[in-house]
Amino acid sequence: MCKGSQVSSKLATVNRKDVTLLVLLLCAYHTMKVSFQIKLFISLVLFFSGLFILLGGYYYIDIGRQLYQEMSTRAKIQAEEIAIIPNLRKSVAEKDIPAIAEFMQQVVDRSDASFIVIGDNKGIHLFHSVYDDRVGTTLIGGDNQEVLQGKSLTTIRQGGLGISLRSKAPIFNDAGQVIGIVSVGYLTSYLDTITLGKAINIFIAAVLLLAALFIFSWFFTRSIKKQIFSLEPREIGLLVRQQKAMMESIYEGVIAIDSNLRIEVINQAARTLLNLSQPTRELRGQLITDVIPAVPFFSRDAMLAKDTHDEICRFNHATVIASRVRIMLEDKLQGWVITFRDRNEIDSLSAQLSQVKRYVDNLRIMRHEQLNRMTTLSGLLHMERYDEAIRYLQAQSEHAQELLDFISSRFSSPTLCGLLLGKAARAREKGVELVFDPGCRMSRPAHLLVEAELISIIGNLLDNAIEATQRARLPHEPVEVLILQNERELIIEVADRGVGIDPSIRDRIFDRGMTTKRNGDHGIGLYLISSYVTQVDGTIEVSDNAPRGTIFSLFIPETGQILRPAPTLEDQNYAT
Repeated sequence: MCKGSQVSSKLATVNRKDVTLLVLLLCAYHTMKVSFQIKLFISLVLFFSGLFILLGGYYYIDIGRQLYQEMSTRAKIQAEEIAIIPNLRKSVAEKDIPAIAEFMQQVVDRSDASFIVIGDNKGIHLFHSVYDDRVGTTLIGGDNQEVLQGKSLTTIRQGGLGISLRSKAPIFNDAGQVIGIVSVGYLTSYLDTITLGKAINIFIAAVLLLAALFIFSWFFTRSIKKQIFSLEPREIGLLVRQQKAMMESIYEGVIAIDSNLRIEVINQAARTLLNLSQPTRELRGQLITDVIPAVPFFSRDAMLAKDTHDEICRFNHATVIASRVRIMLEDKLQGWVITFRDRNEIDSLSAQLSQVKRYVDNLRIMRHEQLNRMTTLSGLLHMERYDEAIRYLQAQSEHAQELLDFISSRFSSPTLCGLLLGKAARAREKGVELVFDPGCRMSRPAHLLVEAELISIIGNLLDNAIEATQRARLPHEPVEVLILQNERELIIEVADRGVGIDPSIRDRIFDRGMTTKRNGDHGIGLYLISSYVTQVDGTIEVSDNAPRGTIFSLFIPETGQILRPAPTLEDQNYAT
């Protein structure tokens, strides 16, 4: 089997060259700047081509090995069968060359062997199926000695016709003595031709299969390209990095959840606001209700019904302003994106803005009032009615001082005092009077409400009452105000005799955007009031004020646990 080993070695060398060439092609391919579709197509083609080359090489070697084994067995059987034929044995014993030739020609005609040779016990040709002139010459190959000793032998040797696979069997006489040799052989060139023919058939099938794979690869890459929106992998990677950087730099908390309410994305700001210690990779895949205790904001029915914007919620003991938007792809729900921000931050900015606005309004009102007073005083002086001018000045001063003394003595908060004085002046400008109940008193800050929330509640109630009174028929009756704090609760009551509330919208007056006002940016005041009062377990009562108008009564607990500590700068640790 030496020849088979040589063939295998050559094929292995060829395959190593093919693999080396394939690796070089892959390296060159990766350095090319081509589209992802082309790269993927070439990758698939090169992969399958390399796979077929390796499989083809292995199959070629295996076919050659099997063929040599099969032919060696066939040659051995033929040689041994020919060696036991009685007529041949007799002719070889007598060295009757014509008889041997006549008989063996019949055998040759029925055999597929490349050659059949008969020799005597001295290694001399008695018959050669190819060359008749070899009769009488010595057998070639040097492997006859073992056969003459009575052993059958199969070898690959150089013979008279070339390198061949041949099997030799001894011819015995009746006494058991070796009298001759039978050699049946197949030329290796003939065997290689058979192997090559089989390999060509396999190659044709492989080419057809590769063509089918090329077509499949092209359409497969087109489908992949379509699914990634014609983006290149490097572009996708860049987008992912940009998205991550953007998410982590957003000041607001951002959470993306899938259609099964499982977290897909959560940024650092969200983890900080929610006081979550787990890393992002552990939070990903968890139910949102496992991370944030169940709140109506995450009710599946509410989420499916509509999106929401700027809704006040409590997430993990933090009061936030949250928005929720559905993610739709080809009319199919993919999930939701929730954004939220610490309400205290919003309130701080809102309080600052409201304070500035109040200052501006108060200055404008005071300027307008002073202009009116100066105009009146100027007229009295021009008419030389000096006594009336003096009485006018005294009356104006006394009224303003009485209101200032009352408010400053009943309320300890300077901000609240400023608000009530400003609202009183503004009401007078609009032809409405604010009347404070003698029982008004608030000697300490509200237990559960921060000052900004309290100012927002009272300011919105007074604005609504003044507006409703203005819309009523003349004369305008005063707006009555009661702010009373005791040990159990804070009572805020504002009663007007304005136009009242339409019964058709009474159940929706606390909804965001609901308003009966004719102009301006409205529809948020009552919504904020309801949100602030509800979050501290307070109650709101709305009743009719006879003969007309409305009474708003708020009852805010002064006992219980403070749910929201005042934030500090150290606590505001947002991702950047």
